[in-house]
Amino acid sequence: MSRTDLPLTPDYDAWPIDVELDAVSFTPRLVTLRWRDGRVSRYHGIWLRENAADDTTVNPATRERILDLSTLPAWPEIAGAEIDDAGALCVDFIPEDRRLRFHPGWLRAHDYDNAQDPEAPLVAISTWQGGPDAGPDTLDAAGLLDTAPGGEAEEAILAPALESVLGKGLVRLRQLPTEPGSLDAIARRIGPVRPTNFGELFDVKAKPDPDSNAYTAIALPPHVDLPTREYHPGLQMLHCLENSVEGGQAVMLDGFAVAEALRDRHPEAWATLTRVRWCYANTAKTTDYVWYEPMIRLDARGELLEVRIADFLRGPLQTAFEDVEPAYEALMTLQRLLRDPAFAIRFTYAPGDLVIFDNRRLLHARDAFEGSSGHRWLQGCYMERDEIRSRYRMIQRARRRRRLPLEA
Repeated sequence: MSRTDLPLTPDYDAWPIDVELDAVSFTPRLVTLRWRDGRVSRYHGIWLRENAADDTTVNPATRERILDLSTLPAWPEIAGAEIDDAGALCVDFIPEDRRLRFHPGWLRAHDYDNAQDPEAPLVAISTWQGGPDAGPDTLDAAGLLDTAPGGEAEEAILAPALESVLGKGLVRLRQLPTEPGSLDAIARRIGPVRPTNFGELFDVKAKPDPDSNAYTAIALPPHVDLPTREYHPGLQMLHCLENSVEGGQAVMLDGFAVAEALRDRHPEAWATLTRVRWCYANTAKTTDYVWYEPMIRLDARGELLEVRIADFLRGPLQTAFEDVEPAYEALMTLQRLLRDPAFAIRFTYAPGDLVIFDNRRLLHARDAFEGSSGHRWLQGCYMERDEIRSRYRMIQRARRRRRLPLEA
């Protein structure tokens, strides 16, 4: 049976049928499916009703839901269920007296009854340490801008790069153009750029009357950018256009690895830095950004979500009187860890290099350089984590679609 005989899904993805349905049973509020490989999956009737793909449930033009469950005459119950000739699940709902069909590949992919971790990251997160022989994952990206957007040639470059950023928080691409402004075209192969008070693209080079320490030749300690924002940018890109100075090596640390070391070696400092809200402030001549957040932040599941470490962007600590000294003790413990060379990788930018890193995880730093010894010019931009996850999902979708057989 041609896959065109299968029903639409409530999304735009492609869902290959790797395993076919074998049998179905039901109760008024539950459908139980048996697959040919022996798996048994249970789906609540209310869940199936809300996730149907017919035009009473979703807008077929957008695949966005239009159904309001509370407008149904009663709780949707199941009067019948079967597998049709195309291999789709058919369910009869009452009191609507409506038959709805469900794509088996989509059902298998969304089998919440057997899901190990539905919120697992797209790429397994692996923390890393540095040392004298360590360096970032490095890929040859020559010709990226000559590839067709969304094509396989572009995918061959972007897919491993995105995997490195999603898993390790960092990747270095080489052999890219060095024309000023080319970063914008490169970045938009992933997603839209996030503008800030520094613009969409910003130039990182020593200049007179700087409004950031980054725009000087002095050394920069390990930090994330813009922790002064309620939601500081998820990704940063730094693209080297020129570099002929003495010094100025880039330094990168995995902030999650440092945080884990803090938790293992100094649990009291860990507890303090995940609880006390520090003030982050950027009170420049024309802007005034201030935000309060713990230095190490966990998500709802207790996993590391972000670090906000930037000594030169911390404002005066405003916290409970009894927390001030413990907070500074914990801070200094963390600062000592940050100086441990075992955490750092160091490298020199070459023209055409582009480093992409997770700005809510990775800490970046810079050695001082001698400005009169040559020219050092990086262009940078910000983006959100959402964009890189979306782009990676689109690549995975395209791969699934190419694998989709002509016959289901």
